[in-house]
Amino acid sequence: MSDTPEKGNGAAVHKRRPRYSGTHPTRFEQKYKELNPEKYADTVAHVIQKGSTPAGMHIPICVKEILEFLDIQPGQKGLDATLGYGGHTLEMLKRLEGKGHICALDVDPIESAKTKERLARLGYGPELLTVIHTNFANIDQVAAEQGPFQFVLADLGVSSMQIDNPERGFSYKADGPLDLRLNPEKGATAAERLREVDEEELRGMLVENSDEPYAKEIARAVMTEFRRGGRIDTTGELKQVIERALSFLPVSEQKEAVKKSCQRTFQALRIDVNSEFEVLYEFLEKLPEALVPGGRAAILTFHSGEDRMVKRSFKELCRAGVYRSVSTDVIRPSAEECARNSRARSTKLRWAVKA
Repeated sequence: MSDTPEKGNGAAVHKRRPRYSGTHPTRFEQKYKELNPEKYADTVAHVIQKGSTPAGMHIPICVKEILEFLDIQPGQKGLDATLGYGGHTLEMLKRLEGKGHICALDVDPIESAKTKERLARLGYGPELLTVIHTNFANIDQVAAEQGPFQFVLADLGVSSMQIDNPERGFSYKADGPLDLRLNPEKGATAAERLREVDEEELRGMLVENSDEPYAKEIARAVMTEFRRGGRIDTTGELKQVIERALSFLPVSEQKEAVKKSCQRTFQALRIDVNSEFEVLYEFLEKLPEALVPGGRAAILTFHSGEDRMVKRSFKELCRAGVYRSVSTDVIRPSAEECARNSRARSTKLRWAVKA
């Protein structure tokens, strides 16, 4: 007899979960317990305790430092410019104590819908939280309708839910479509962008967006692959091209070099595909007008290009009298937080207070 019950008399067919080899699931879609944190809280807690991020989740970074600076009071109005999984938003909502309002923006329609539903189940419905599907470069339009705000937070990191899901194409660690779009409904994918650029443009992209030391070799290898009639449509195919590009290195160095060059190459492509520097520049230009006098803004960055832009904008606008004070030193997560969450290690926090 079959293990699977047959369909009859309107009875639902029981569907077994796909089996996986070994004692623990390794593929994203097999981690059904991690992907259901409300149902399997113990499993999720165990994964976090080990210093890992559960599949389908994102652990907010520098929460203590952000809350201390923003000094949120009940009744205030605030903006989370990058909603993501909603970890920062949730902690800020708690500080409002049921009074006031937070607007939250996210360009990703898939994850923002999930987060809105999750926060609503926790009691944060439309009377306390407004979720808007838009790019944070549109902060001026949001502020005109919903603001101005006493506090603004922007976390510029890519959410773990996006990184870990192979279907989104953000990581070289699992094979999937080479997409890298924060909004998968708009714009060209990373695979399409690679076919559009020439060798010189790709080399410049790798240098400018991620300081890739082997930009010349990787750009040449990509173009060689295309000239051979090959395709680079998946994350795995791009990783293979990078491996070939760095094959001239000593064997003892290749594994680590490929790992780091993959990280930098994917970062450079993601920044290009999503116009991240242009969007951040626009956001920083519009940010002061979205704040009330004395309003506070905090920004988390995750690589040197972003941090330079934020630092420069804050300093110039402070010098011009737009901000009355800005952070003189970058704030980093504690060693304890980095031990609990390895993805916090590259984080930098800067803040500004409007005059």
